[in-house]
Amino acid sequence: MFMRPSFRLVPDGTKFKFMNGRFLGLAFSAILSTLSVALFFYPGLNLGLDFKGGIVLEVRTPAPANFNQIRKALADKGVANAEVQRFGADTEVLVKLEIQKTEAATQTTIDTARAAIEASSPGTKVMRADAVGASVSKELFRNGLLALGISLAMILVYIWFRFEWEFAVGAVITLILDVTKTIGFLVITRMEFDLVMVAAILTIIGYSTNDKVVVYDRMRENLRKYKTMPLRELIDLSINETLSRTIATSSTVFLAALPLALFGGASLAAFAWTMLFGIVVGTTSSIFIAAPILLLLGEHRLRRDILPAKPVKKT
Repeated sequence: MFMRPSFRLVPDGTKFKFMNGRFLGLAFSAILSTLSVALFFYPGLNLGLDFKGGIVLEVRTPAPANFNQIRKALADKGVANAEVQRFGADTEVLVKLEIQKTEAATQTTIDTARAAIEASSPGTKVMRADAVGASVSKELFRNGLLALGISLAMILVYIWFRFEWEFAVGAVITLILDVTKTIGFLVITRMEFDLVMVAAILTIIGYSTNDKVVVYDRMRENLRKYKTMPLRELIDLSINETLSRTIATSSTVFLAALPLALFGGASLAAFAWTMLFGIVVGTTSSIFIAAPILLLLGEHRLRRDILPAKPVKKT
């Protein structure tokens, strides 16, 4: 005998009329995505070392870091325009320097900066020094965008092959809207956009696709089961039937990522916060964006094989 759970995030048998708000959901999503695209062009993403090039030194101090002292030490040695910021704990500092024109000049700048920082206070050590040239950063940025484009194209092919073209187009449009909103989130928060953020966006795309496939599967089952039910009612039914699983899965992933955002340190916090935002956007878009788009595209075609009932002849 199986025991029923005493607590449910979503009760059984919900009958929410999600499609009643389809136009509001689409309009709100379009406005947010449009604003996100505008923010992408101005002020633009806060590109990290991977995409804009430069020199990064990871510094550890024996006591809470004195940023002004580090800046002064670098300036005294002729290292100008140094950006010094906290990196995790009070004793961890990230120093960012402009990229140099040649490899030799870059190495000289790293050596000069290392010596200045370690001489600024006893016990201070440069733990890591990385440099990315302008040509390499442009190639990385191009490859990152290419990875996003290929992932969307493969998802289009996969869902088109597994379902109908209406499902595929609806999913890809929704994923593009999800990505643009995530870009807007990164612009507003000024988190560095680097290869880690590309990985976060690809992870969001994968999670969002999985969520949509779950809902789409139920819709396809119900299309076969309820031959005469209007598509609008069938979509509402399918979303309600999968709502408990959708919310439970999203909540589990959200709670797993939350500690990383709060306590994971600077190296993980940006990735985790982006994931949290993507989980919320991906879950809501499955209901309020992907489903309305499917309704608009397939309202007549997905029910084209339903013929009106023949009148019964009276004898």
